Amino acid sequence: DKLLKLAGLDRSEVYITNVMKCYLPENKASEDEIEACTPYLDKQIEVIQPRIIVALGNVATEYLFKKFGLKRQSMGKIHGKIYKVSSLILQAEIIPMYHPASALRNPPLRSVLMEDWRRLGEHLREKSR
Repeated sequence: DKLLKLAGLDRSEVYITNVMKCYLPENKASEDEIEACTPYLDKQIEVIQPRIIVALGNVATEYLFKKFGLKRQSMGKIHGKIYKVSSLILQAEIIPMYHPASALRNPPLRSVLMEDWRRLGEHLREKSR
């Protein structure tokens, strides 16, 4: 919720979901597990029609980039950048960011993550003008 506040958002204003729809004991999804769960994510995206998708972490980013034909690079190069995507069912912006849990494992990422959320807030304010 603190990161949402940095962007000027309240949890009630956003829809939060995961690529993985089940608990993973070791927190590491196989390609088969991801493939089994993504149809549910696709349906959520189709129903909700988000204008902005903040992809938190590598699993979400890799899936969405592949789905929309974007070239995947390291998170260090793409985090916080805006990628416009368009398909028959969706026109949106994808903004990849480090997953908040990564900042717990790698404390220097905390300031990067916070800055990305601040910039997201600025982007949202610009779009609402």
